[in-house]
Amino acid sequence: MTATTLVSEKASPRAAGAARGRRSRRRARTVALLFVFPALLLLGALVVYPVLFSVGRSFFDASGTRFVGGDNYTEMFRDPATLKAIRNTTIWVVVAPALLTGLGLILAVLVEKVRWATAFKLLLFMPMAVSFLAAGIIFRLAYDEDPDKGVLDAAVVSVHDAFAGTSSYPTARARDGQGLTPGRDGSYLTGADLSPGHTVTLGLVGVLPKDLPKGASPAYPAAARKAGADEVRGVVYLDFTPGGGGKQGRVDPKESGLPGMKVQALRDGKPVASTTTGSDGSFRFSGLDRGSYTVKLPASNFAPPYQGISWLGPTLVTPAIIGAYLWIWTGFAMVLIGAGLAALPRDALEAARMDGANEWQIFRRITVPLLAPVLTVVFVTLVINVMKVFDLVYIIAPGPVQEDATVLATQMWLVSFGGGNNQGLGSALGVLLLLLVIPAMVLNVRRFRRSQR
Repeated sequence: MTATTLVSEKASPRAAGAARGRRSRRRARTVALLFVFPALLLLGALVVYPVLFSVGRSFFDASGTRFVGGDNYTEMFRDPATLKAIRNTTIWVVVAPALLTGLGLILAVLVEKVRWATAFKLLLFMPMAVSFLAAGIIFRLAYDEDPDKGVLDAAVVSVHDAFAGTSSYPTARARDGQGLTPGRDGSYLTGADLSPGHTVTLGLVGVLPKDLPKGASPAYPAAARKAGADEVRGVVYLDFTPGGGGKQGRVDPKESGLPGMKVQALRDGKPVASTTTGSDGSFRFSGLDRGSYTVKLPASNFAPPYQGISWLGPTLVTPAIIGAYLWIWTGFAMVLIGAGLAALPRDALEAARMDGANEWQIFRRITVPLLAPVLTVVFVTLVINVMKVFDLVYIIAPGPVQEDATVLATQMWLVSFGGGNNQGLGSALGVLLLLLVIPAMVLNVRRFRRSQR
């Protein structure tokens, strides 16, 4: 047997093994492709094809039959509504992720020191289980401008009235030709000059009997009292007799006084005395010098009640919707940052405490730098999320201010399907939104790969 024959016999098993290995790898790749194929098919049908179709559709007109090139992209940046949507989207991207990341960090650090930390985390995370549709309806009701419906305005009105008070009779007004003339500021003044020793009756209408204060009593006895030599007396009453009858401009026995009404005595146009009417509507200015006076009912008696804040007005609608978004996503940020916080090396924190560092120094110089990768992931994830926000804006913002609150996602829908019926321009907006989201997605993927290494 020659040496060549021996070498070939030794090599043949190796070659056969290599061939078997190649066949095994090909079989494994084939099986892997068979398993991956349904996912690739769905990815192509639900992601790749819609993206390519939208890019192509953006170069055609509203009907989709005429090629217009880049006209849709030019029109997009000339449309005031689109420019406002871009501005609002920028506000969302700058404000919402930063606030959420900051709130999540603060809450994650504080929760560590709470005894019932798990229950607290559960409460904060519960809004994540609520759909954006339901959350939008909840906050649409909470932001209602009617204090009887909107809980936020009810709280604001309660605090305002507790400190600033409220008008006594916002619907009251004087009858024409009954001795009271309206002032420029909404007040009422007596038309004739009064001197000490006079009694004046000031009749008002426009107040429902059921709206009178509980302690209101008939004004007739007070109207019959005579004024002293150095005083001006009077009565402010509701010039309306329940059940009918009575005479306008005269205090009838069944007519009620208006208690709590502010009254001023003016001399030469300047207030010299002020008082508040009693339960029967009576008032008295005593110790007056001789001369002519005018009695005034200040405008504060008739000012409309404070109605709260217009949360969904053109000025505050975007911050209000961002507030609803914070309510939903704060728990998400807190849980992710809390997980990163739990993985921090405790020896570094304890060493800092032993060296005399206080909690603020530990938080600023150790906790935050060590959490930087987690904070970045949370921030970038939220940036991607807010660029696509649609439900909250569409549901919370009322129709008249929809344009003031619109973002790119809602503008894309409104242009395409919400009345604009221009799917060419809507596709261009979709492409713009995709181009804005891609950099944040690439950054997030790179950070995930870096963390896996």
